Amino acid sequence: MPYAKIVATGAFLPEKVVTNADLEKIVDTTDEWIRTRTGILERRVSSPDEPSSLLAANALIDALDSIGMDKHELDFILVATVTPDMAFPSTACWIQKRLDINQIPALDISAACSGFMYGLSMARAYIESGMYKNIAVIGVEELTKIANWEDRSTCVLFGDGAGAVIVQATEDESDGRILSNYLGADGRYGSLLMKEAEGTVNPATHETIDKKMHYITMEGQETFKQAVRVMKSSSVEALKRAGLKEEDLDLVIPHQANIRIIDALAQRLKVDYSKVQVTIDRYANSSSATIPIALNEANRDGKLQPGNHVLMVAFGGGLTWGSTVVRW
Repeated sequence: MPYAKIVATGAFLPEKVVTNADLEKIVDTTDEWIRTRTGILERRVSSPDEPSSLLAANALIDALDSIGMDKHELDFILVATVTPDMAFPSTACWIQKRLDINQIPALDISAACSGFMYGLSMARAYIESGMYKNIAVIGVEELTKIANWEDRSTCVLFGDGAGAVIVQATEDESDGRILSNYLGADGRYGSLLMKEAEGTVNPATHETIDKKMHYITMEGQETFKQAVRVMKSSSVEALKRAGLKEEDLDLVIPHQANIRIIDALAQRLKVDYSKVQVTIDRYANSSSATIPIALNEANRDGKLQPGNHVLMVAFGGGLTWGSTVVRW
């Protein structure tokens, strides 16, 4: 049976940087309030002529170039996003067009901030079944384009960006590979974090626009509580399935939603904070893109060495959650 291995990472971030000081000029907030409650110092913001497919395509090119891989060797494209270019065609298909790698299957995944975890699980299953050999998994979001810039409790949280990995088949069981995945969801908490309009429940109308239903809404305190709970339980289950314990971890890459959630997870897993990858201060919450961006940064900075055990864990609207354990 083939095994699934992450062989390359890549990322792409818009050039525009918006600091907390910049936000003080457009919304009733302060740098201190944002920093102390979220850990965010700045975020990247895409321009009107930078759709999600552009960011994602550039992240994928970065991953391919890092190992000198030809784009035509890919045989599947999986894209995790809740901010697609449009409802359909899929963002994955627009990426194909941009890179001129048509004919192979391409699919969008909608699992909010957990989307990249869902994508890794699907890629692993496809590869271990023998169906495909080289799968691109991309997380891309432009949440600043669906943020309500009059709502100070949410607009300060989000940033834009894309991260990509290449998951490849390997025959060597002792090689670096994905050891385990764990996914979950609980629709009872769907109203905690959502964008109400543009679907079949609330099609776009003048009323939905007037009521600002096309923007993200979030019940912050309850979301925080659920996030800490499911990220801990999801991490423990993924480690169990991999046959590992918390002390075996060399690096933890959590979803970058809030520094207090990250701190709470590290404490509950009893992992030294030096082993926790943190990017929220520079990139804010970019949903499904946070983990692949952070993974790429750790990889390029030399934090990942052969044989290292890495835990990636996320939660998102749905509620959804997921975790992956990798031997690098």
